[in-house]
Parts: sequence; structure tokens; C-alpha cells
Amino acid sequence: MNHRVLASMAALIMAVAVVVNVPALARAADHPNVYVDPNLDENTLNGFPSDPKGAIRATRELIAAGDMAGAIRRLSMYVVIHPGEVEPRRFLGDLYFRTGQIDRAEFVYEEILKFAPGDKETHNRLGTVYAEENRVDDAIVQFNAALPGTDSVNDLVTLHVRKGDLDKYEITVEKMARDYPNDPGLQGELGQVFYAIHQPAQAEVYYDRALDQDPTDLTALNGVGLALLELHRYDEAVRMFQQCLGIDPPSYQCQNNLGATYLEAHNLSQAKVALDKAFRDAPERAETFVNYGYMADAQDNWQQAVAEYAKAIELYPYLREAYIDLALDYERHQLYVLAQAVLIKGIASVYDDGRLHVLLGDAYEAQGDRSDALSQYVLGEKGSDPTAVGIATQQVSVLSATRPSAASTP
Repeated sequence: MNHRVLASMAALIMAVAVVVNVPALARAADHPNVYVDPNLDENTLNGFPSDPKGAIRATRELIAAGDMAGAIRRLSMYVVIHPGEVEPRRFLGDLYFRTGQIDRAEFVYEEILKFAPGDKETHNRLGTVYAEENRVDDAIVQFNAALPGTDSVNDLVTLHVRKGDLDKYEITVEKMARDYPNDPGLQGELGQVFYAIHQPAQAEVYYDRALDQDPTDLTALNGVGLALLELHRYDEAVRMFQQCLGIDPPSYQCQNNLGATYLEAHNLSQAKVALDKAFRDAPERAETFVNYGYMADAQDNWQQAVAEYAKAIELYPYLREAYIDLALDYERHQLYVLAQAVLIKGIASVYDDGRLHVLLGDAYEAQGDRSDALSQYVLGEKGSDPTAVGIATQQVSVLSATRPSAASTP
């Protein structure tokens, strides 16, 4: 069964533009590789909105029409002409990152923080960039600076797993939540920790505590919805995501996760309605396409599913679930060479939780390459996904027991 993808809560609320007096940034010609094509000029923006929300809306319309390159060009020129507007600049960084232009994204986010050092959403984004660059300590600093109010905790858990000090981090968060029981942010952070370590029932407890203090806490509403979804309590999860959308109708995360819940509940008609709205709200987000692929698989249209997963990878090459679901379809149809290629690319692109290695082990084993299969299963045992770890351990045991000994090898 393919994995529906749950949207990151990184932009649960798109932060409003920070109104500050800042010096104009360097001219476009000073940074042609960061902001704009040097062949463009201000006439490029003829007909383009002159306000931040309008600029983002127009950029999304170009993306929805399939013109990502044009969207980036026009938004980058807009940003140069309107240097003090945080939200369009951050959105430009998002598009750079989503299209694999990590150095440009990093530059944009760092520039924002020079004149808006308290912008939590930008700290969150920069943490993601540093994590992708394997700058673990720098990423942890940025994700901590994004709290409370964002979903940085899930990323922090992943990074502390990398560092090998997850237990210490958990103890710290638990102590803060215990010392400040009436702080909804801290209760929600502990909820995020439990969700990230695959304990959704405990996550629900602390999300509920956060909502007791602040019923409009969007991070907690989305979080408890995710926990309920993991617990297969679909009707309750739907209500939580709908409550979130009642407070913040443009919330992509709650909209996409509402669609994911309908998918898990096999309510495909409602899923399509929810996902279509998620696409209209944020056509740059790859999670929607993974869920479209999941829906196509549920309708036994695997070729369409493959196309949707490929589109997700094209839009955002760092989304683990897109590689997993695409590989699952290829392996299900015995296209093991294609699955192998997808999984190798995925492992090179994202930090794996064990699932990619297990699937790659399956692809190697199906092709008779038991040695490489065993190597992948061993790596899968070191992951954080409990299902993948269990499968990997079983496969390591089976392959090790049947592996020829060195003495019997000719």
C-alpha cells in the first residue's frame, strides 16, 4: 500500500509581510545569479501586481499554468523592486529551494534575517536548507529560533537522531512542558516530539493540552489532526482539519491533510475536492501531487499515479514519500531497474528514515543481487521508521542465514 503524504506544517500560517524600514538591498545587477535574469528589466513586470499578496497570487498562477521558470523570473524582479517586503522574498526562496537551487534559497533567507531577524518562518526555511546541506548544528539553531509557532520540532527530532542525542533533546522538551503546563506552545512542541517518534496517542494528549489553553492554535489543531489520522480515527481528524480551515481558510497544510484523511478513509470523491483546493491554494507544493498519485493508485490507474509521483519529484526533489510511492509502483509491476534508479536518486536527495533502503534492498533481491540487498537492509535497520526497521531486521536475518560462508565459497 502506498503512503499518503502529510504536509509539513512549516507554513501553517503564511506570515504577513513584516512592515519595517530597511535599506534597499543590492541592485539586481550586483547579484544576477540570485535574483533575476540580467536580460530582464522592470518592463518584465508589466501587468504584474504591485502588492505582496497579489505578487504571490500571480506567481502561483504562472506555476499552476506550468511556467515555473517564468514565475521565478517575474517574482525575482518584483523582489528587487520591493526590497522591504518579507513574504514575497521568502516565497522566492521557497521556489528556489523547491527547484533544487539551494544556494540561491540560502542567500535569500539569510538576507531576510538581516533585516527581519525575528521572522520565524524564515528561520524554519533556513534550517531546512542547512539540514539539506548536512550542517546539522546550524540547522538546529535555526529550527530552535523558529519556535514556538512553527513545525520545526519534527525537523529537530530528525537532526537529533543524526547527532545521536535524541534522548537528551526529549528530556529537555518534556521538562519545559512540565515546568510551564499553561504554555500552549510548549505543550504543542512536546506533542510534535511524540508524533515525530511515532507515538501519536501521546502526541494527542499534549496537543489537546495546547488547545485547552488556546483553541485557535493552528499548529496544535493540525498536529492533533495528524495524530488522529495515525490512530485511524478519521472522522475526528476531519473535524480537526476543518476547524483549522475555519480559522485560517488558506492553510495549505490543513487542506492537504484533510485530503489525505479522506484518502485513508477511502472517500475518494471528498479527497479529490479537498486536494483540488489544496492545489489551487499552493500549486508549488509537491505533497498534493503525491496524494493525487495515491488516489490514482486507489483507482487502479498506476500509470497516472507514476506520472503524479514524477511530477512531485520534479516540483520538490526532497520529498521522501514521492520516491517511496513511485518505487512501490515500479516494484509492484516488476520494473525493478526503474525502481532501483528512483531509490538511488531518492537516497542521494533526502535523509532516509529507513524506507528507501528497504525498498532498494527489495529491488536488488528481486534481481538476484543478494549481497547488495543485504547491505541495504542493514542500512534500513538504522532508520527511524519502525515498520521499515522491522522489515529490515527480518530480511537481514533471512539473507544472513542463507548467505554462503567464506569457507564454502569456491
